[in-house]
Amino acid sequence: MKLRHFLLIGIFTLGSFVNAQEVKKNAIEVTGVTELEVEPDEIIFSVGIKADNKNDLADNEKKLFETLKNGGVKNEDIKFKSMYQNIYAKNGKFTKSYQFKVNTKANISKIFEDLNQKWVSNLNVAEVKSTKIADFRKTVKINALKAAKEKADYLLESMGKKTGAPLEIIEIEDYTSDMVLPVAYKSSVRNMQMEAADATIDFSFDNIENIKLKYSIKTRYEIL
Repeated sequence: MKLRHFLLIGIFTLGSFVNAQEVKKNAIEVTGVTELEVEPDEIIFSVGIKADNKNDLADNEKKLFETLKNGGVKNEDIKFKSMYQNIYAKNGKFTKSYQFKVNTKANISKIFEDLNQKWVSNLNVAEVKSTKIADFRKTVKINALKAAKEKADYLLESMGKKTGAPLEIIEIEDYTSDMVLPVAYKSSVRNMQMEAADATIDFSFDNIENIKLKYSIKTRYEIL
C-alpha cells in the first residue's frame, strides 16, 4: 500500500513538472491591429409633429406617413416613439415623435423638402449604420489576427527563429460602434426648417462619412 501511495505521488509530481515545463515554453507576444472603413447603407431619423388638438394631430400624422411613403420609406420602417400634451403651450399643444429608417434607395432630399412644414417640429439624425456590420467585424478581427502572426514571423526570422503553435489569443476591446453620427452631416440636418429649402445641401449617402472599425488581437506564439 505504501509503495502504491509513493508511486501515485511520483506520478502526480511528474505530471505537475510536465505542465510547468509546458507553461514555461519560450514564446513571443505580439499585437495585431487592423482598421477598416465601412460605407453606411442605413440612416435612422427622428421626426416630431405638432398640432393644437388631437384631430389636427391625427391629420398631420397621415401627412407624415404619406410624405415618407412618397420618399421611399416603408410603413414597417416607421416606429412610434412618444406622444406629449402641453396644456400651457399657446401653439402645438400636442406633439408626437417617430423614428423612420431609410436605405440607399430612399430619396432623402425629397423627404426633407416635403417635410419642411409648419406642423413638423423637428427632424434629426438618430443613427447612421451599416446592415452588414457583423460581417465587417469578423473580417477586421481575422485580419488583426493575421497581422499579429505576420509580425511574429518577421521578428523571429530576424533572429533566426520560427513561429510555432499559438499559445494564447486575446481579443482587445477597442471602442467601435455599429453606428456613426458625423459632425458635418449632423450640422447639416440639425435645423430642418432652415436648411431643407437650401438646394445646395446634399442629403444623400454620399455626404456621410464612413464608419471606422478598429480591432486589436494580442497573441503568444511558441518560438521554434
